[in-house]
Amino acid sequence: MIFQLDDSISFPDPRLGEEDGLFAVGGDLSPDRLLLAYSNGIFPWYSFRDWQTILWYCPMRRFVIFPDKIHISHSMRTLMNKGEYSLSIGRDFSGVIHNCSALRYDEEGAWLGEDMIKAYTELHRQGLATSVEVWDRDGKLVGGLYGVSFGPAFFGESMFSLVSSASKLALIFLAQVMEANGGKLIDCQFETPHLKSMGGEYISYEKYMEILKSR
Repeated sequence: MIFQLDDSISFPDPRLGEEDGLFAVGGDLSPDRLLLAYSNGIFPWYSFRDWQTILWYCPMRRFVIFPDKIHISHSMRTLMNKGEYSLSIGRDFSGVIHNCSALRYDEEGAWLGEDMIKAYTELHRQGLATSVEVWDRDGKLVGGLYGVSFGPAFFGESMFSLVSSASKLALIFLAQVMEANGGKLIDCQFETPHLKSMGGEYISYEKYMEILKSR
């Protein structure tokens, strides 16, 4: 079942949605609605060229990475030990989100358009979204990721690499920082071979919500 949202900041029960997680359309990308969405495992995802309305997803099988279980391969440990790149958090959110958009903007189904960039930039301004940056020795931004961050979880939105393995470095750094500060969950939204190789696994929506509500 797919629900039509109105102007009220609310969502129906996502358990009633489609098998792929789609359960609602409409609404807006206001900070209040996005905060409510993410606190319930809901996120917007739609092709801005093909849809004039927002599509909302909440898969019942959640693909996640637990920070203390992230897999660091031998080759990644070697790269990290070389010290060729430095990493930061929240230093250049704009640079990260615009690079994520630019690398996929011309692809069919591209979803990170101006409306989404504006919405997540506002979340960042309010302290509810952040980025991880990877810098080369010349101080050039060569990779990173961004997402929504509150409570015990980080909800990953997108990542990019201009050099080999930069996004992997960003994800490992994020997991290490989260583990050191009590973070419990990185929500990957959808499975990819890249994320699975780094320790991604499925948990139930019920288990997922237990973690989100924990402190």
